[in-house]
Amino acid sequence: MTLKLTRRALLFGSGVAVGAYGASRLMPWRDTAAGVALSAPTPDGWLNDASLLSATPIAKHIVIAEKRSDKMIAELRALLAEARGSGQPLCLSAARHSMGGQSIPREGIALTWDSAGIEIDTENQLYRCESGARWSQIIAALDPVGLSPKVMQSNNDFGIGATFSVNAHGWPVPHGPMGSTVRQIEMMLPDGELITASRQENPDLFGMAMGGYGLVGLILSMQVEAAPNLRMAPEFRKVPGVSLAEAFAGALADPQVGMAYGRLSVGRGDFLRDGLMIAYRPDADQTDLPPAEGSGAVARIGAHIYRWQLLREPAKAVRWWLEADLNPRLAGSATRNSLMNEPVITLDDGDPTRTDILHEYFVPADRWGDFVALCGAVIPPSYQEMLNVTIRHVDTDPDSWLAYAPAPRLAAVMSFSQEMSARAEADMARITREMIDGMIAIGGSYYLPYRPHATIPQFTGAYRRAAEFAERKRQLDPGLTLRNALWDRYLSMV
Repeated sequence: MTLKLTRRALLFGSGVAVGAYGASRLMPWRDTAAGVALSAPTPDGWLNDASLLSATPIAKHIVIAEKRSDKMIAELRALLAEARGSGQPLCLSAARHSMGGQSIPREGIALTWDSAGIEIDTENQLYRCESGARWSQIIAALDPVGLSPKVMQSNNDFGIGATFSVNAHGWPVPHGPMGSTVRQIEMMLPDGELITASRQENPDLFGMAMGGYGLVGLILSMQVEAAPNLRMAPEFRKVPGVSLAEAFAGALADPQVGMAYGRLSVGRGDFLRDGLMIAYRPDADQTDLPPAEGSGAVARIGAHIYRWQLLREPAKAVRWWLEADLNPRLAGSATRNSLMNEPVITLDDGDPTRTDILHEYFVPADRWGDFVALCGAVIPPSYQEMLNVTIRHVDTDPDSWLAYAPAPRLAAVMSFSQEMSARAEADMARITREMIDGMIAIGGSYYLPYRPHATIPQFTGAYRRAAEFAERKRQLDPGLTLRNALWDRYLSMV
């Protein structure tokens, strides 16, 4: 019997996305049996997001399950008019994997987009889809014709419009955020006007909507670049943690490298001391590519190892050995689509007393040593249990008004298991602010879809066009119809 091992099978539940969002506990109330937009209050009139710490009262929750049609466009215009007339906020979202209410309108109308409508242009390697399409659906559509998402978040259950709206990135290289692969969007402005936006047409609205968290308009459909689906083979390289930036530079210098990420050890005794660089190149054999698959049962076993680390320092050492020493000896090739085709639910902990919280910081490569020192000074003395950190590369983002990568950056995605208590929340807020102060001091930034612990000066210090964005938003939407916690907590204050 031949044991087939993919990259995800080999990572023993560590998760390239570090996307342990507890998804099984978070999916919003829905009833799509009728196949049309439905309206009803959520249970108890509240919505939460992936943090489990953002319970927010709403007026009603509507699931849009039908494909784009004149009827659906009319319904959206009517909902916007209702929100404007009542003064209620409105917010369009997908799976609500943010962690600070960025996808929830307080006491307003929450829309969940759940329609795909995917069309593929194989000749030009493009696809057009509705913004509610999940990445799993996009992979399923592209895979049979030999294509793959050029850039996507590294888990497959996010909505593509939401990925664009939070300006998320992935681990294909040498690309910028996923928005860099978007050619055009169709969007309904707060007054109901339907427009298209691209780098050539309405470029300001395109740049605002990319990483605009749904505050500019309702994104209905998108035209996006694809890439050939290839069988990829990994190469592992152990390096000191402080040398990971140099290792990444070496991988990026090779034009054959199409996917890459790094890891750091997280045990308190050797915190970030050891690093691992993993680079993927096309395999010599590109014949008879298998259909896209996830890692299935092996990933579930790996998730147990991942969770075994919690409050167990020896387990962190074992997991690092599995990843850095055993994995390179067992690694096998897999297609691009299979590598990215994994849901976040794989790492769900199922523990009602804890929640998974992400941090993400964008580091100039020449300040990597300062970043490692900052983490070492702030994180180990805290109450927090850090389970993983993944390093990716993000190229310059010249488009988004709220860009976190005004120049090439290394993205450090950190996963914490946080106790659901007031003490732990206060401690998490403290270390977040210390980390952000340190990042601003070294010319870096932090990511906006996570817990809203940054201060207003930290927000404006990391996102220099925030005031300009807020001013233009008020011009486009004088009634402030499109709102969420990101606006309420930050942008409304600048």
